[in-house]
Amino acid sequence: MNLPEATKAATIPDMSKERDPILVVEDVSQIRELLEVTLNFKGYPVITAGDGQEALEKVAEKRPALIITDILMPKMDGYSLVYRLRKNPETHDIPIVFLSATYVTPEDKQFAMNLGAVRFLEKPIDTPEFLLTVGEILTNGPETQPRLIDDLSFYQGYRERLEFKLRQKNQQIARIERLLNSMGDTQQPAFRDLLDEAKEHRDQIKSELEEIIHTIKKIEAKN
Repeated sequence: MNLPEATKAATIPDMSKERDPILVVEDVSQIRELLEVTLNFKGYPVITAGDGQEALEKVAEKRPALIITDILMPKMDGYSLVYRLRKNPETHDIPIVFLSATYVTPEDKQFAMNLGAVRFLEKPIDTPEFLLTVGEILTNGPETQPRLIDDLSFYQGYRERLEFKLRQKNQQIARIERLLNSMGDTQQPAFRDLLDEAKEHRDQIKSELEEIIHTIKKIEAKN
């Protein structure tokens, strides 16, 4: 089926002029590379970062047209990254898409949108939906300008999300440990890997939560 000329023009990126890149922020190298290859294949220039701190450095070097970021990452996660971008007058209007396999409850998504994200996509990524989302944002821009929430509201909302996620992770760890006690030796290695991953995520969430609680206390003391 032949596409009309106008449709062809809309679906094929214009390579005749240099465009601002898309910044992909993802700590899992396989996912980061997959997203980069997918976007490159459609003609989009891409830069990448492995965590929020590196992303801020990349943004300072070159302002991206769009940021696509995971939430659960070391050093600085996606929530903190977006909050810092929104507070900076030079970056507050960059459109941002959240990707997550962990923070996917309605409350998680609402908090993400309250931070000024334009879209929220769950992993594993549906490639056609992902590319349509990118194309719509870059073509039409964000529907509304993101609003900035105050420091205390951000950290209190962030704390709630981390506390909920920590409860979930502890429940998951307890389930895996019970399962390991009831299975044979040949079945255990895969679940031990799963247990190690869950404990790593739990410790990361606990560390972030401790920092957030400390920050909230400092803000409340000032007020």
